[in-house]
Amino acid sequence: MRIERDAMGEMQIPDGQYYGVQTMRAIANFAISGIKPLANYVSACVLIKKAAALVNAELGCIPTDIGMAIASVCDEILEGKLRDQFVVDIYQAGAGTSHHMNINEVLANRALEIIGDRPGNYNRIHPNDHVNYGQSTNDVIPTAIRIGALLSLEQYLYPAISSLSEQLRLKTSEFDGIIKSGRTHLQDAVPVRLGDTFQAYAQIITEHYQRLQQAALGLCPLGIGGSAAGTGLNTHPAYRERVCAKLAEFTGFPIEPALNLMSAMQSMGCFVHVSGALRNLAQDLTKIANDLRLMDSGPKTGLKEIQLPPVQPGSSIMPGKYNPVIAEMTNMVCFQVMGYDTAIALAGQAGQMELNVMMPLIAYNLIHSIEILGNAIKTLAEKCIQGITPHPERCLAYAEGSLSLVTVLNPYLGYSLCAEI
Repeated sequence: MRIERDAMGEMQIPDGQYYGVQTMRAIANFAISGIKPLANYVSACVLIKKAAALVNAELGCIPTDIGMAIASVCDEILEGKLRDQFVVDIYQAGAGTSHHMNINEVLANRALEIIGDRPGNYNRIHPNDHVNYGQSTNDVIPTAIRIGALLSLEQYLYPAISSLSEQLRLKTSEFDGIIKSGRTHLQDAVPVRLGDTFQAYAQIITEHYQRLQQAALGLCPLGIGGSAAGTGLNTHPAYRERVCAKLAEFTGFPIEPALNLMSAMQSMGCFVHVSGALRNLAQDLTKIANDLRLMDSGPKTGLKEIQLPPVQPGSSIMPGKYNPVIAEMTNMVCFQVMGYDTAIALAGQAGQMELNVMMPLIAYNLIHSIEILGNAIKTLAEKCIQGITPHPERCLAYAEGSLSLVTVLNPYLGYSLCAEI
């Protein structure tokens, strides 16, 4: 054990841990869910700390050797090390101060080791005075949510949507010659091509991709440099521009300073906007998954126009039964994303005066929505859409048996006579 002290007194820190006294208090205070911060959220915080350390060292605000040591720890974490040190429950102190100090303490204590000192000797490298120089939870956390969401969009969701769109377009060509009955109100409608059905799905997904990319542009202006309450207190005049430039270099995103630092920490509008785009995608994805389940229903008592690829036995008691489990999983993920969106919308309007204190909830819900939706879409494309096979004879039989075929006679006989026929 080592002893660390903060403004509230002393606490014992277990050997081998790089977090410190404020993290220990958060562990004791917030034993709520057991859910720890998401990896990309941690990475976003660490990227901010690396950029800040390097810029502050360049500007002479902290000693160069300390800035380089902090940056070295950031690189270790970005390579996958020390990830077990970020331990604060996602339901925590408002605005994210607990998580923020967890980051600061880990960086300070590991940096102390790098310069040949011992963890806890904050006279050499201090979590607040050095790692957090020129920063505040007020500007770091909303910046981290922006970068974390952008990282997850690039890593999880964009590739998955591209894959799904491609698989749907391949089925468009494959199923082009198959005629089936259309259905409106779940009743017989005029015949359609099975390929056209999948082409419509592909277009729906493509349009959502475009809407998401447009919404994500709102994440790129950063309020970093706002420090406490957006005042820029204790920051070098060149700090704001240089940190944004570093973050743009590190990530490849079109990052730039926000036009108004106070607005960037008060308004959660950009997060609500992206979450709304995710919800919109989830709603149409739910509809597509439901369509697939209906077209696959049966095999003897349902439509069975298509066969979704069986991936596991479907019953613990009924032998030979297979269920549309990938489509079902997709529905569940979509419902979770819609629930997260509701929480984000409520949290987004819960700020008072100069700060929104519900940012930890927004951070987790938004980034998790992106990641689970991306994983679900990737699985849907690879384990369901790619392996769909049609039943052309069944499709044609329904189409030829549909009373709605009479619709083509409307121009010749009139609606009323066709209805009598």
